[in-house]
Amino acid sequence: MLYSILQIIAFQALFLLIYDLFLKRETFFNYNRAYLIITSVLALVLPFLKFPQLKTMATKDMVIHLPEVFIGTKTPTVYDIQTAELAGIILEEPETPLWQIIAVIGIVIASLIFLAKITKLYWLKHKSPKRWKGNILIVKLIKSSAAFSFFNTIFLGEHISESEKPTIYKHELVHIEEYHTVDLLFFELLRIVFWFNPLVYIYQNRIKELHEYIADAKAVKQSGKADYYTSLLNQVLDVNQVSFTNTFFNKSLIKKRIAMLQKSKSKQLHLIKYALLIPMVFGMLIYTSTEVRAQKNKEQNEQVVDQEITDEALIVKYYNELVAMKKAGADFNELFEYAGFSDNSLEKYLLSKEEFFKMHAFRLYMSDSYVQKKSEDGTLNQEDLDYSEFMKESRYKNYAEYKTYKNTKAAKEHWELNTQDGILKLFVEDLANKTKEEEARFNGLLKQLESDSYFKKLVVTDGIQTFAIDSYTSNQTTETVIEIDENIEVPFSVIEETPTTFECKDLESNKERKDCFSNFVTKHIGKNFNTDIGDNLSPGKKRIFVQFKIDKDGSVKDIKARGPSPELEIEAKRVIATLPQFIPGKQKGDVVVVPFSIPIVFQIHGDSKNVIDLKKDSLQVLESLRKRAVERLNDKENVPFSVVEIAPAYSSCVDRSSEADKRACTVSTINSFVNKNFNLNLAQSLGLSSGKKRILVQFTIDKNGDAKTIRARGPHPKLEEEAVRVIKLLPQFIPGQQNGELVNVPFSLPIEYQIHGSKK
Repeated sequence: MLYSILQIIAFQALFLLIYDLFLKRETFFNYNRAYLIITSVLALVLPFLKFPQLKTMATKDMVIHLPEVFIGTKTPTVYDIQTAELAGIILEEPETPLWQIIAVIGIVIASLIFLAKITKLYWLKHKSPKRWKGNILIVKLIKSSAAFSFFNTIFLGEHISESEKPTIYKHELVHIEEYHTVDLLFFELLRIVFWFNPLVYIYQNRIKELHEYIADAKAVKQSGKADYYTSLLNQVLDVNQVSFTNTFFNKSLIKKRIAMLQKSKSKQLHLIKYALLIPMVFGMLIYTSTEVRAQKNKEQNEQVVDQEITDEALIVKYYNELVAMKKAGADFNELFEYAGFSDNSLEKYLLSKEEFFKMHAFRLYMSDSYVQKKSEDGTLNQEDLDYSEFMKESRYKNYAEYKTYKNTKAAKEHWELNTQDGILKLFVEDLANKTKEEEARFNGLLKQLESDSYFKKLVVTDGIQTFAIDSYTSNQTTETVIEIDENIEVPFSVIEETPTTFECKDLESNKERKDCFSNFVTKHIGKNFNTDIGDNLSPGKKRIFVQFKIDKDGSVKDIKARGPSPELEIEAKRVIATLPQFIPGKQKGDVVVVPFSIPIVFQIHGDSKNVIDLKKDSLQVLESLRKRAVERLNDKENVPFSVVEIAPAYSSCVDRSSEADKRACTVSTINSFVNKNFNLNLAQSLGLSSGKKRILVQFTIDKNGDAKTIRARGPHPKLEEEAVRVIKLLPQFIPGQQNGELVNVPFSLPIEYQIHGSKK
C-alpha cells in the first residue's frame, strides 16, 4: 500500500508539471478544468492497473529482483496465523506499521476539520437573512463584504454596494450553473485521505483559479470590462476561509483574474498540447505493468495478493519470480517445487489462491521456455506453437470457478481416483462426523492400506481439514479369512497392467501401454464426436468431463459425463459407448475394473467450431504421446494396414483397378474366410450368457506373406484359441510394400457374434 501511495504522489507531480508548463496560461478554461479532474482520478487509478501485454514493452534486463532478507524474528503473516489456528497454535498478531497509525490519525483530524467547516457554513446560512430568487437562495451576510457560493446558495455581504451586487450575482451564478462546488468537494475529500500530500492542495488551488476564470469570462460579457474591473479593485476584501466555496473577493487571485481577462484568446492550434496526456498515461501504464517491487517483505506480499493485485497481475508476478529463479541458477526441481508440485501436493484437495496462480504461472513459463528452446535450436514449427498454446490453457477461468468446481461431486470423485505415488484418498462431508457410508469406506481403505504393499498413505479431507495415516495395522490376532471383492477397482494411474488395445499390448513398459491407450481413446473421440451439437451454444470453450470404467471383460461401462449442456453430455456418452472391447487391466495378476477419466474441450468460434481437443491432466503424457507418434513414423519394418502404400493382398484381389479396391477385396475375403471356418457351436458348448460377444484378433502379415504373431482376446480362452486356429489357416498373401521395400503389416480383426438363448 505504501508503494502505491508513493506512485500516486509521483503521478500527480508529473500531471501538475505538465499543466504548469504547457496549459496554465492558455484560455481553454473548461479544457483545463477537465484536465485537472481527469488527471487527479488517473493518478489514483493508474498504480492499480496492470496490463501483462505491456510487459513486453520493457526489456527483461531492466527488471531487478532482490531477495527477501529477514533480520531478527520474522513477523507472522495473515496466512501463517490462519494456518496456525487450524493446527491449534496461537501466534501473536503482527503489529500495525507506525506509518499506518499516523495516516489514520491524520484522516480522522482532517475529517473533523471538514465537518467543522460544513457546520460553520450551515450555521451561517441558518442565522442570516435569506430570500429566494427563482431556484437560487440568496443569503445576506451581516456586517460583511464577502461574496461566495455553495451549490445553489449565494452569500452576499451587506456592505457590498447595490450597484455592484448584480455583477457579483452573475459571477456567482456561473459557479452554480457549472457545478463548481462539486469539483471543490471532490478535492476536499482527497485532502482528507491524502492530508499529508501537498500536491492535493495545489490541485485544489489550481481548480479554484479556473473556476474564477470561467465565471469572469462569462460575467464580464454582461457587465463590461470597466465595471467588472472596478468591482474587483474597489471592494474591501473580506476573505472567506472555507476552502470548498467559490469566493468572489480573493485577494491573492484578483491580480491573476484581471491579467487573464486582459489576455487574448488562445489559438486553436494550442489544443494539441493536450495530446501530451496520451504518451504520459501510456508510459505510466507500462511502468505499472512491468515494475517489480524490490523491497517488499512477506507480510506486504500477502496483503497485496489478497487486496490489491488482480488475477492477471498475480500471474505476472509469479512468472517473473520463476524467471528470476532460473537466472539465479535454479534447476527444474526447484522451479517445480516453487510452483507447488511438492511431495504433499497430491494430498491437497483445495489449493490456496497463491498456489493456484503459481501453478498457472508455471505452465506459462514452461510453455514459453519450450518455444524459446525450439527457436534457438532452429526447429520451431506450427506444431510446436500449437503445443505451446495447449500448455497455456487453463481449465478454469479464475480461482472462483476452480473453487466452485471443487464443490462438485465429480471433482471429489476425480480426486479420490488419483492414487498416484501410493496415496489412497477419501473425501467426506464432515471430518468430525462421518456418515455410516463414509465410515465403511474409510475402514475399507484402512484394510487396503494394511494389505496392499503398493499403498503407503491414506489421506482423508472434508475440503477444510485434512489428516493422513502413514501406516495401519489392525488389532486382529486371530487368523483372518481374506475375501476378494469381485468388483475391486484400481485407478488407471496406478494399475500394474493397464487396459489396452491389441496394437498397444506388446509395448515394452506399462507406461508406454498407458500412453498408447490414452492416445487411442483420444483419437476415437476426436473422430466420432459430432461437432454439430455445438451449433446452438454460445461461442467459447466448452468442457465436458467424462468418466467410465473398463470392466473385467474389457467392455466399457458406468459412463458419466458432466458438461455445459445436456446435449453435449449425451453425445459424450454416445461416443464413449462406441469404444471397442479392450484387453482388461490386471492388478497383482487378477483382472480388475479400471476407472478412467478424460476431459473433452469443445471450442466454438462464432459459427465455426474447432476440432475436439482432448487433454490429460499431465503435460508429460502429451509429450510422450508425441514422441511415440514420431517413433511409429520412423518404424520402417512395421507399417499398419491402414497407412501402408501397397497393402498385402489375396491373389484373387491383385488385379483390382485401384489400391483402395484391392484393400477392400482383401478385407472382405478375410472376413468371409473367418465366417466360413469359425466353429459357431463352440459358444453354446461353453455355456456363455446371451448377448453380443466380441473377439479381438491381431496378427502380422510378414514379408513372406504369412500370418504371424497371432493374438486373440475374447470372453473365454477357448474362443481365443479358436480364433487363433482360424487365422493360422489363412492362405499366403502377397506381402505389403513401403517405399519399394517389403514390410511387415499388422492387421486387426474384430469377430462379433450374437447369442440369443440357445440360438446364435
